[in-house]
Amino acid sequence: MFADLIMVDANPIADIQAVERLALWCLRQYSPVVAVDGIDGIVMDTEGADHLHGGERFMLTGLVNSLRGKGLTARAAIADTWGASHALARRSSHETMIVPPGDTASAVLDLPIHSLRLSADAVAGLSTMGFATVGELAATPRAPLALRFGSEVGRRIDQMLGRASEVMEPLRTEEMVEVSKVFAEPISAAETIQKYVKRLSSELSSKLEERGYGMKRADLFAHRVDSKGQYIRVGLAKPARDPARISKLLCDRIDQIDPGFGIEKLTLTAIHAEPLEERQLASSLIEEEIADVLPVIEVLANRGARLYRVTPLASDVPERSIGRVGPTSPETGATWHEKWPRPPRLLGHPEPIEVMALLPDQPPVVMAWRGKRRKIVRADGPERIFGEWWQRPRELLAVRDYFAVEDDQGERLWIYRSGDGVDTETGSHRWFVHGVFG
Repeated sequence: MFADLIMVDANPIADIQAVERLALWCLRQYSPVVAVDGIDGIVMDTEGADHLHGGERFMLTGLVNSLRGKGLTARAAIADTWGASHALARRSSHETMIVPPGDTASAVLDLPIHSLRLSADAVAGLSTMGFATVGELAATPRAPLALRFGSEVGRRIDQMLGRASEVMEPLRTEEMVEVSKVFAEPISAAETIQKYVKRLSSELSSKLEERGYGMKRADLFAHRVDSKGQYIRVGLAKPARDPARISKLLCDRIDQIDPGFGIEKLTLTAIHAEPLEERQLASSLIEEEIADVLPVIEVLANRGARLYRVTPLASDVPERSIGRVGPTSPETGATWHEKWPRPPRLLGHPEPIEVMALLPDQPPVVMAWRGKRRKIVRADGPERIFGEWWQRPRELLAVRDYFAVEDDQGERLWIYRSGDGVDTETGSHRWFVHGVFG
């Protein structure tokens, strides 16, 4: 039937190890609370983490697309409970699915009973009794079910519908450095939480020093007495193990933790750690003060700000000569050429203008931009920029003629004409504002 069919021996142990590696990747990329779900799934608590990825929809599609890039086909679902998301991800025909808060019951009632994570014997027994869907089982009195199957059926139904809590133990490995504090009496005051966070930061720093590591990302997990968890994730620009620095980043976000009826345990884990080499400062006759901006970068980044630096790129086309890199990326040594001045403010997209100009090489004498008519009193140019034909074949003949102009109000603009002013194949001969000087 299939002449080219290839048979390969199954390796369940390798499959489980592969799922665990994917779970660790999700732990570092998406959420501090990640666990392996069965033999082929991963479960995450994304509450409080989805906004870092643009919201639930963008996070979910980004996750599935990333896995596709690794050669894997995945289906993902977000719901109020672990049990519901487990069932919907496996039974839905859609690649991604998001159940609105409070709509879990209506989303799962028509699912088959084997979606409840029951044992094979329980599924077989319920099927023999005529049960086919979760809704039918949920509407049945509990006493007869408990008498025959024990508490398993009722517990799984309550967990799926959110009536009973389900503890998710986050995935941890031996390489992760972790410290924790268990309280005899639950704590809830912000000042008390901060006090123990500082102590845990000091303990974590000591353990990192013993291993010669510096931390780049850490998770603070608060275990509440109602079996629910609250967590904070912070990151550092570069590996470090300064306890004051770590505790400051965590304490700045203590208000995000809802202690509920109290916290019975705090756990601080270095999710991402790298070897940290101690460097001796070079001796000199004059001590120079070096401004360290890393703490500011870390505070802003952990508050959700997207930080970057601009760097020169090898291109004559203005919008292609600027790239974004991380705020702590090393210098490349590249510079912009200084033969022709460039405006400090480059518009995101060139804006069209109406002009009066003598073709082919003269600058405009009058221009209208953003509803305002301007008289040009000074101009410098043209500077001709050719299209990059190796980027797109359409740019083989394309050119732009740039002018730096000043209007009668003293505002200096960077404008260009698309084309050489003669041949229409080189451009539309329309004029645009591309940047502002000053």
